[in-house]
Amino acid sequence: MRRGSLLVAVAVLAIGLVVPDLRPAEWQRANASSSQGLAVLSDRPVEAHRTHPTDPPVEADRPTADPLLAGDGPDTSLPTLSSGEESIRDRAATAAVAALHESVSAMIRSGSPASSAWGVHAVSLATGESLLEMNAELPLAPASNQKLFTSAAALERLGPDFRFPTFLVVRGTVDQGVLHGDLVLFGTGDPTLGARDPNRPTGAFRSFLDALEREGIHEIRGDVVGDGSFFGGDPRRPSWNPNDLNDWFAAPVSALSFNENVVTMRLLPGLSAGAAPRVLTIPEGAGIPVSNLARTVSTRPSPTLLMVRDDPDDPVEIRGQIHVNGGDVWRSLTVSDPPAYAASLLRETLVRNGVAVTGEARSLAREDSDAIVNRPLIGVGLPVARTIAVHHSPPLPELLEVVNRRSHNLFAELLLFTLGRTLDGDGTFEGGARALTAYLTDEVKIPATDIEIIDGSGLSRLNRATPSSFVRALAHIENSRVREPFFASLPEAGNARQLNRMHRSAAAGNLRAKTGTIHRTTALSGVVRSASGEPVLFSIIANDVPSPWAAKRIEDRIGIALADFLRPDPTPELRPIRSIPGALPSRSADDGQ
Repeated sequence: MRRGSLLVAVAVLAIGLVVPDLRPAEWQRANASSSQGLAVLSDRPVEAHRTHPTDPPVEADRPTADPLLAGDGPDTSLPTLSSGEESIRDRAATAAVAALHESVSAMIRSGSPASSAWGVHAVSLATGESLLEMNAELPLAPASNQKLFTSAAALERLGPDFRFPTFLVVRGTVDQGVLHGDLVLFGTGDPTLGARDPNRPTGAFRSFLDALEREGIHEIRGDVVGDGSFFGGDPRRPSWNPNDLNDWFAAPVSALSFNENVVTMRLLPGLSAGAAPRVLTIPEGAGIPVSNLARTVSTRPSPTLLMVRDDPDDPVEIRGQIHVNGGDVWRSLTVSDPPAYAASLLRETLVRNGVAVTGEARSLAREDSDAIVNRPLIGVGLPVARTIAVHHSPPLPELLEVVNRRSHNLFAELLLFTLGRTLDGDGTFEGGARALTAYLTDEVKIPATDIEIIDGSGLSRLNRATPSSFVRALAHIENSRVREPFFASLPEAGNARQLNRMHRSAAAGNLRAKTGTIHRTTALSGVVRSASGEPVLFSIIANDVPSPWAAKRIEDRIGIALADFLRPDPTPELRPIRSIPGALPSRSADDGQ
């Protein structure tokens, strides 16, 4: 697999400040304000203190098992049972597992039609055995459970210290406070620029204003350019539901994103009858193309006001009528050109803060990006370019809380594109899919026949994964150095701000799991501690369900059943292990389904 050079050579400043050749390990340390660079993986040992459901039961008087033992033979520190005692215990334990299996089977049979496809897998991290195994090897559409794969790969391949940099570049010469040239905003995938908050409409742009002030620049005789050329390809998957493309959860993917690539439009009556309605945007100065065909009337509006956009790349069309004394109309929409959107808002911010701009706001297409990305800007006929500010996103664990608790698709897709650019040299859906597939098959050891990666968020119904593949991924992360930030990002059951389900049950405050919902599809995968004290990894996926919300009630009942699961006389025999090869099918990619 080739490692792509993250080329963003943007010329040399007289004092040596540049936008460097942005190779993965240098994203941080070349331009960060501190000396700490991008750590691929921390070398610190796994901390003994555990605070989530995979923590083994604490017993002060019992010898601690080696956490690196993975079922490598009997634990001689445990008491030896006679063959008769062991036989009785084993039969009782087997009966308990069988009862759990029958109970869950009955939940599915009674609560879902036979035409629905369910897959369930649950594995004890304490004993290594499968507690539930129903169509565990059936590839199904995983919906947003796909984000578990993306999160795991991002943490292990990019590292928990990873941050996205965004560069402010002057391209031209500065003379007496006047930039003769363009001001370029160069993105590398940060999903956090801006905020959908009217009180903080410009987000990171404050630091860019400060940089211009330090440089003494008060006028720009050129354009404000949004450069998203670090990524390429289609910004949306063709298999995404076309009815969703105006909605925030299907925003286009771009290396330069702002305000999550969403704009809020506010329509007010015109100042008099016959006038067109007034169009405002939040944030202000968004530069969204609009075709306003509507009119203000003094009679009853017919037809009423509509905002229409059949294709997400078309201008927004406003039709119908609004009464002169009528109320305002609001609608949030995805933007069609994220780099141009970011550039428009930066230009608006500059002008509002006293920086004159004679040029326009525009975006830079990938095919036009050689001047910034692929060749140095020192030479005959080329303007001087230099970096004057770098803004960094929050660290990756904070981004993953948004990915997994808010189930934010754009955040997940930007991580997928970053994996593609970093590991495969191709910052596209296709490059990201190759990079993520390679991670899952080579590192996690998921059979290639068990997965098909189309996107990083799960929005496409063409994604495929088996319940056992999610359990394998969870077990792999449990045995990794990124265990803590990964599991901390998962929503907690019974928490109204996270997983607002399974209240007043054994799962509340215990179970942590990623949800998933698309048309006729639902999923829930994560970890829970049973009543026996054993951590259980599980994955539940249901396709072709007439009501995802009814199916989620079944998911909840299964999660509670796992939390309630109790083995006879469990405590003396349970020992924590860190991987579970005996519980997971050891199949090659050629074994089929």
